[in-house]
Amino acid sequence: MTVNGILQILLFFTAVLLLTKPMGVYMTRVFEGERTLLSPVLGWLERLCYKLFGVDKDEDMKWTTYAFAMLMFSVVGMLFTYILLRFQGHINAFGMNPKGFSGKDMTTDLAFNTAASFSTNTNWQSYVPETTVSYFSNMVSLAVHNWMSAATGIVIAIALVRGFARRSANGIGNFWVDLTRTTLYILMPLCLVYSLFLVQQGVPQNFAPYTAAQTVDGTPKTNGTDNTQSIAQGAVASQESIKMLGTNGGGIFNANSAHPYENPTPLTNFIQIVSIFLIPAGLTYTFGKMVGNTKQGWALFAAMSTMFFIGVSVCYTAEQKGNPLVGQMNVMTAGTGTQPGGNMEGKETRFGIANSALFATVTTDASCGAVNSMHDSFTPIGGLVPLSNILTGEVIFGGTGAGLYGMLMYAVIAVFIAGLMVGRTPEYLGKKIEQFEVKMAMLAVLVLAADILCFTALGANLNLAPGATSQTFTDAQKADEDKLVQQSATASWNHVNNSSPSNYYGATYNNQNNASAHGFSEIFYAYSSGTGNNGSAFAGITANTPYYNVTLGFAMLIGRFLMIIPLLAIAGSLAKKKIIPESAGTFPTDSPTFTLLLIGTVVIVGALTFFPALALGPIVEHFLMGLGKTF
Repeated sequence: MTVNGILQILLFFTAVLLLTKPMGVYMTRVFEGERTLLSPVLGWLERLCYKLFGVDKDEDMKWTTYAFAMLMFSVVGMLFTYILLRFQGHINAFGMNPKGFSGKDMTTDLAFNTAASFSTNTNWQSYVPETTVSYFSNMVSLAVHNWMSAATGIVIAIALVRGFARRSANGIGNFWVDLTRTTLYILMPLCLVYSLFLVQQGVPQNFAPYTAAQTVDGTPKTNGTDNTQSIAQGAVASQESIKMLGTNGGGIFNANSAHPYENPTPLTNFIQIVSIFLIPAGLTYTFGKMVGNTKQGWALFAAMSTMFFIGVSVCYTAEQKGNPLVGQMNVMTAGTGTQPGGNMEGKETRFGIANSALFATVTTDASCGAVNSMHDSFTPIGGLVPLSNILTGEVIFGGTGAGLYGMLMYAVIAVFIAGLMVGRTPEYLGKKIEQFEVKMAMLAVLVLAADILCFTALGANLNLAPGATSQTFTDAQKADEDKLVQQSATASWNHVNNSSPSNYYGATYNNQNNASAHGFSEIFYAYSSGTGNNGSAFAGITANTPYYNVTLGFAMLIGRFLMIIPLLAIAGSLAKKKIIPESAGTFPTDSPTFTLLLIGTVVIVGALTFFPALALGPIVEHFLMGLGKTF
C-alpha cells in the first residue's frame, strides 16, 4: 500500500465518521415525528399524501400488518415495472424513447429479472442499458424503485429498532407513514442537492436524443463498417444521486461508475463513495438515540468499522501487489513515480488502485452494487474481499436500513451465545432474547445460506460442465455490443494467458467465459450478489439467459423478503416485552467486548458458512496463481 492510498482511505472514513451523528440525529427526529427544519416546507405535502391515500397517521400496526403492507407495496411495484418494460415500445411521451426500444429488447425472462431486481433494491442488470431501455423506462420503471426500495429498507430497520425501544406495545409503527417521511424528509432533499452537485460536475441531466459522433479517424465508414459512435445521455444526475444514496447501484450506462457521464471527476468519485455509507452509518446513531443509549449505536458502528478496515486493507494490499504472472513476463509491477504498479487490469486509470479497491469494498459492504472497476479482473484475494463482504449479509454498514437490521439480527444471535456462556437468559437492551427471537434470526441466516449455496451448486453443475455454453444474444444485440466495445477507449479485461473471448464489459456471448476456479467464483458471486441484494457482478458470464434471469430473479426475492419477514416477527415479539432493569449479571452490550463478540458472530455464523465454497473459488485460484497456473 502507498501512503497516498492510505491517506485517501482515511480521508473517506473521516468524512463518514463526521457525518454519522448529525445524520443520525436528523433521522431520529424524522421517525419520532418531531419537528425538523424541513417541516414548514414539506409538512403540507406529507399531510396531503395521507389524505390522498387514506392513511391514518396515528394507526400503530402490528408486525403482521406492517409486513403485509410492505409486501403488497413491493408486489404491486414489481408488476407495474414488468408491464412498463414489456410495453416500452408503445411509450414515447415527450420523445423519451429516441432510439425506439421495444418490448422485444426486454424479453419475458429479462423483464421479470429486472423488475425483481429493482423492486428488491438489488439493481442487477443482465442487459446493456444504453441499447435496451428507453429514457422513460429508466426514469419511470426503474428509478422510481431506487426511491421506493431504499425507503422500504430504511423503514424495516426503524420498525425493528422500535421493537427494542418500546415496552408492552402491540405495534411497531405505521408502514405508510414511515415510507412517506423517509421519502419526503430524507431521500428527496438529499437527492436534490446531490443531483445539482453532479450536474455542476458535468453529469448530464437531459432528454436529448443519442448524439451521433464520428470516431477519431474521422471517416464515417471503413471497409463497410459504420464508425459513427452513438452516445447515450438522459436524466443521469437524478438517477445517479438516488442510486448511491439509496445503495441501489444500477446505472444508466453499463460501465456504471467507471463511465465519465456517471462519475466524471475525482471529487464525484469521493462523494459517491461517502454517499453510499451516509444513511447506513447514520442509522447506527439513530438506533442508539431511539433506544435511549447512544453507546449501543456506537458499538454497532465500531463493529462495522473494524470489519470495513480489515476488508479494504486486504483488498488494497492484494491489488497493489499485483499479479505475479504479469511480473514473470518482465512487466514492471512495482509502483514508481510515473506509474502506479500493481494490478491495473479492469481499473479506470482516473481513479487508480486505491480508489478502486476502496470503491469495491464500500459497494459490497453496502448492498449497493455500483462499481468503478471490474471485480472480475481483481486478483483472487482482491476479489475475495467483495465476495466475502456480500456473504456476511452485507452488515458492514450495509444497505439503507438493510445493514442495520442485518447487524441487529447478528446481535440477537451474539447475545444468545453470550447467555449460553454464562448460563443465564440472554438479554439485549433490557429485552429477554428467548426461543422465538433466536429461531427467527437463525431462520433468516439459514434461508440466505441455502438460497446462495443451492443456486450456486445448480448453476455450477449446469454451466461449468464441458460444452455447457449457449448463444444468448441475437445478431442485432451482438452487433450493438460489438459496436460499444469498439468505441470504448479502455484496456482489455482479459486475464493473463486467458484466450477466451471477452469484451469491455467482461462478458462473452457464451454462458461461461472462464472455467475452473474462476468460473466457479463468477457463478458464486452472481447468486451471492442476487441473494444479498447487492447487484454488482464478477462478470465473465452472460447472465442474460432464461436460466440465469429466472433463477437470479427468485434469488433476489428470497434474499429480500425471507429475511425481512422473520426480522419483523422479532420486532413484533420484542415490542410486547417489558424492559428488565440491569443487574450484576447483565452482559453489557455497549462495550468493546460485545463489539468483538459481534464481529466474531458475523464471521463465524455468516462468513464461515460459505468457507467451503470460497475454498473452491478465489482461495484455490490464489494458490494456482502462486504456482504459475492460469485461471
